[in-house]
Amino acid sequence: MAENQLYVVATPIGNLADISERAQQVFEAVDVIAAEDTRHTKRLLNHLGVSKQLIAVHDHNESQAAASLIERLGQGQSVALVSDAGTPLIADPGFHVLKEVVQAGFNVVPVPGACAVITALCASALPTDRFIFDGFLPPKTGARQQYFQSILAQVRTLVVYESPHRIVASLADMESVLGEDKEIVLARELTKTFETFLRGTIAEVRAMVEGDNNQQKGEFVLMIRGALQAKKQDVSDEAIQLLKVLAEELPLKQAAALTAKATGFKKNKLYQIGLELSEDS
Repeated sequence: MAENQLYVVATPIGNLADISERAQQVFEAVDVIAAEDTRHTKRLLNHLGVSKQLIAVHDHNESQAAASLIERLGQGQSVALVSDAGTPLIADPGFHVLKEVVQAGFNVVPVPGACAVITALCASALPTDRFIFDGFLPPKTGARQQYFQSILAQVRTLVVYESPHRIVASLADMESVLGEDKEIVLARELTKTFETFLRGTIAEVRAMVEGDNNQQKGEFVLMIRGALQAKKQDVSDEAIQLLKVLAEELPLKQAAALTAKATGFKKNKLYQIGLELSEDS
């Protein structure tokens, strides 16, 4: 184990058996472990039989912590950086520490392991050749709906995190913007005793969550299937939904033009669809 290095160490997201042999070796060898929550990490170390000095590094003290860690590295010490669960810096603190350590000229070594994003995707049965991770959904309804509006034409699989006290509201906002037939997968309590994957349309998954309080508990990874690739003569459901939303606020001609610009479909065809929709309503 080299001196003067910062090790970014992934830890289990639930099942403690997922700790890697290399991660344990790093914990045993470093001089200090920088943890998001020292109490949480202490329980993991106790499980591993490792005793090590812990210092707190979280959202509220990253600047001060970075200076302290750089000083330790300058003295020849080695440091492990961990979050409460999974891979550090992925929707977790640590970016400012890592940036300053690199700028100070010290080496950063990744020690890979569990990550909720990848764990959820690999069992989702959604396309995984191209995906986008957008962290946590916005906490407020207006901002969430704006986010869902922004992904209407996105063809990649979308992955986001959500908290238990907002999951019901977020699914409702999603359905109101993306439509009830949009395909999603909701992964809950990954690698833990009550691990669950709920698959189906937004309406179906929302009904399962709202109908069972147990499905509203835990930590969630929400995956949204991307828009279908455009065919020459067809218009995707997502493009039609975008057209509907825009046409509620704008003249149909302008709504069709904006939808065409966002999705790549023909403006004239979208305009014709808009006329048909208005006749049906």
